[in-house]
Amino acid sequence: MAKRYIEQCRQRIDAELDRSIRQDSASARLQDTMRYSVLGGGKRIRPALCLAAAQAVGCDEEVALIPACALELIHAYSLVHDDLPAMDDDDLRRGRPTAHIAFDEASAILAGDALQTLAFGLLASAPQLTDSQRITMIAKLAQASGHAGMVGGQAIDLESVGVQLSLDQLENMHRHKTGALIEASVDLGAVTSASVTREQRDALATYARALGLAFQVQDDLLDIEGDTAIIGKRQGSDAAKAKPTYPALLGLEGARAHLATLLEQAQKALDGFGDEAKPLRAMADYVVTRNH
Repeated sequence: MAKRYIEQCRQRIDAELDRSIRQDSASARLQDTMRYSVLGGGKRIRPALCLAAAQAVGCDEEVALIPACALELIHAYSLVHDDLPAMDDDDLRRGRPTAHIAFDEASAILAGDALQTLAFGLLASAPQLTDSQRITMIAKLAQASGHAGMVGGQAIDLESVGVQLSLDQLENMHRHKTGALIEASVDLGAVTSASVTREQRDALATYARALGLAFQVQDDLLDIEGDTAIIGKRQGSDAAKAKPTYPALLGLEGARAHLATLLEQAQKALDGFGDEAKPLRAMADYVVTRNH
């Protein structure tokens, strides 16, 4: 179910992303780099989570389409910047040359900048949201993607190369670097409903926190066990850069056991929801079993 649901979401998201990026741009090359960075593959898990969370609280998924696109734009910008020589220095992303390889470093930096600002511009003008919803979403996304969230997590990641971290330290890093945007994805979907309760948002936040960590554990396992042709990036790249990972800390079996515990936590958080949360349940299973 999850693969079919994500594919349906991807088609809707990609069409809207293409339309948004094709709007007037001062530079054709910049626009080409943006489109290359966003539309060249990707699972679209974050926007799909946003749409699924909207469905879980009884909202029409169409209302969540623009917030979902904003989330993917932030994610895409982070990948472009993470791949830069000054950061992770990767030359392969989603099975293709990274943006700074396909174009040049300056174009990649500017494309990332433009994708980030476009995300907030879309949210600020989303036609089906109230002013209150827009402000809430902009504040949440800014926090999740900035120094208190994703960017802060990336900073910790760079500072931790070659350093032995404890499990608490590793999870703190990933709650910021990976988890913050996943948590925002679920919360933005929930906020699309004017009648969402505090209890529902809290339960979805618990689900998203566990899922965000599970996503990273599976990423770490794929870096060891995955195939470069399938995962779309260099297999073994984390180990080659002496990055702290779950398998390095817990061993392969320990990482798999931790992954199972996180999945159980995510699923249990949805006990108060009915069939409307089926896509969220399916996506949790998908995250821990995906091969790319």
